[in-house]
Amino acid sequence: MIYLLLSILSSSMIYVVFKLLDNFKINTLYAIVINYFTATIAGYVMHSKPITLTEITEQNWFVGSLILGVLFITVFNLMAATTQKSGLSVVSVASKMSVAIPIVFVIFYYNETTGILKVLGIILALVAVYLASIKTKKGIKVEQKNLIFPLLVFLGSGVIETLIKFLEENYVAENDVAFFSTGVFLCAAVVGIIAGLLQFFQKKIKFTYKELIGGIALGIPNYFSIYFFINALRGSLDSSTVFIINNVAIVMLSTLLGILFFQEKLLRKNWIGIALAIVSIILVAYTTY
Repeated sequence: MIYLLLSILSSSMIYVVFKLLDNFKINTLYAIVINYFTATIAGYVMHSKPITLTEITEQNWFVGSLILGVLFITVFNLMAATTQKSGLSVVSVASKMSVAIPIVFVIFYYNETTGILKVLGIILALVAVYLASIKTKKGIKVEQKNLIFPLLVFLGSGVIETLIKFLEENYVAENDVAFFSTGVFLCAAVVGIIAGLLQFFQKKIKFTYKELIGGIALGIPNYFSIYFFINALRGSLDSSTVFIINNVAIVMLSTLLGILFFQEKLLRKNWIGIALAIVSIILVAYTTY
């Protein structure tokens, strides 16, 4: 349970840092690239033994970590495109509702038990995520020509969490969580530097010290969010329970942090979403114990 709580806290801190990046007008892609290098260094420090590039490429999970690295950068760019075309609420809903994908995967692939209360908790959790993510009174509206972008964000975000579960369950040794996390972030860093160079040559956006500081601030909680999340999946709770509690609690805590630190104003539907989030966590946790 402690790993799950630390995962929720780390992931919520990522939200805070992203808000600060926006407030200080920091180029997000450059900060993302630095973030992945920072997370790689954090993983190297956390691992008990020295890590070499050859060792990473020889692991059974290397191809999977490379796919994750590509997905991290791809989904990030899709989220940016969705925000520009349809607004922040749309990308928020698409990315957070994607928790349905890994939940369905672990229930059917690993034959996890479900009951009426757990199914009800999952449904309430998805409703809670939707309501807590909508920041406009009119809800969300997506033009048909732009529908592909939130759909891809939904699929990409869901595939990332599903693939993390599959790799850690089948290929990552008990004591190699830090090693695996390092490999994932190193692959993401390599893909990210290519994307960053393309942006630099196309748009001539300069790299400044602000991107360096922002990337470091983002990279530390980002590394630990993955590290603690994988360890939480290896705990006593069902994976579907971990996915639900982790994602719903992140939405709830991030919303509360927005009120506390950024004076964000919540609509009635957001408060209802928070209330449903608490109920869903209680239901899912109750069925586990």
